Amino acid sequence: MSTDRMSATGRPRVTRLNTLTGLRFPAAFVVFLYHAALLGFLGVPWLSAENVHDYYRSVHHAGALGVSFFFVLSGFVLTWSARDTDTAPRFWRRRFLKIVPNYLLVWVLALVVFAAPYTDMKIGLLNLFMLQVYYPDFTVNFGVNPAGWSLSVEAVFYLSFPLLLRLTKKIPANRINLWVAIVGLGIIATPFLSTQLVPAGSVFMDMEPETSVNQYFFSYILPFPRVLDFALGILVARSVMSGRWRNIGMLWAGALLISSYALGYFTPYIYSSRAVCVIPAAVLIAAGAIADNEGRFTVFRNKVAVWLGDISFAFYLVHFTVLQGVWKLLGSKTYTAPQAAAMMVLSLGVSILASWALYALIERPITQRWSNPRKRPAPAQQEAVPAESLPLAAGRAGEER
Repeated sequence: MSTDRMSATGRPRVTRLNTLTGLRFPAAFVVFLYHAALLGFLGVPWLSAENVHDYYRSVHHAGALGVSFFFVLSGFVLTWSARDTDTAPRFWRRRFLKIVPNYLLVWVLALVVFAAPYTDMKIGLLNLFMLQVYYPDFTVNFGVNPAGWSLSVEAVFYLSFPLLLRLTKKIPANRINLWVAIVGLGIIATPFLSTQLVPAGSVFMDMEPETSVNQYFFSYILPFPRVLDFALGILVARSVMSGRWRNIGMLWAGALLISSYALGYFTPYIYSSRAVCVIPAAVLIAAGAIADNEGRFTVFRNKVAVWLGDISFAFYLVHFTVLQGVWKLLGSKTYTAPQAAAMMVLSLGVSILASWALYALIERPITQRWSNPRKRPAPAQQEAVPAESLPLAAGRAGEER
């Protein structure tokens, strides 16, 4: 880890933001809570109809909060860690190796565990090739592994990141917060524009009968409006790195996020699923990065939290398949509330173990082995190296390593 102070160009003095890593698992966990509630609307009667409705209402925009948090976090972390010497092909190579192997493995696992009987070839292939987010049809968007749709959106983020980063670097430091505000307002305006400009159609959400599938698709699922979330993360990172961000600290940022989540219970679902919480999420991410950069204590920087954060991508991908699989193994029946809670705790434990296996056996080895191209060995010197230059040559080799 580098411990240099910020330079005049605004480069950060630490390269690994453990607090933000530690925050990843709570974000994935609230998605887990939401997807457990969603099972009841997807033909898995693990709770009675009344109980599943009560549970769903308690977490109905938790999953959206987790997803929005991840979208903003991606833009922030990639900007913070960007290297001036990096190239777009090398960046894309690292992202591909980080995302795709786990995605493909869990796609196969989901088919085997639960999805194959009701997944036709079109839906399966669209999900396999991360194209499911371009059709306003929930059976396509959330086919095979319902958690996979957001990775298809992230793929658009990664493709656009080199260009977006180059553009944001051209913004003068004294105007960066203005652009943060503009993009933030754009995110908040997206649900409003979707309700005003996108025809509602005749299909409405089973879980939210007042919400049009077409309008929700445009506001929440379609990648291009969601690029604003990713861009917000990039801009907030640039603001922090340039010393222009007004930090309110982790405690107040956390309180703001919790308050915004509570506000979501009193707003239409199309707003609570994205617009209400995304700005507070960005504020918390910035506060966590600043705390790490200044070496201040946070509860998310301990070893357990960071380890859970490291496996959180695998957890996010595999947890829905585990929920389905555990329910089937336990007998495919309806449970009382205490029994259902026990099933969720068991599913959580199995998901963590499965995530650990995916991270340790697939994700980490592949990224460590192939993320960076091998350097070709230097050609052998034709002339002898003068003896007096040997110490200097050895010192430079050590620096390069």
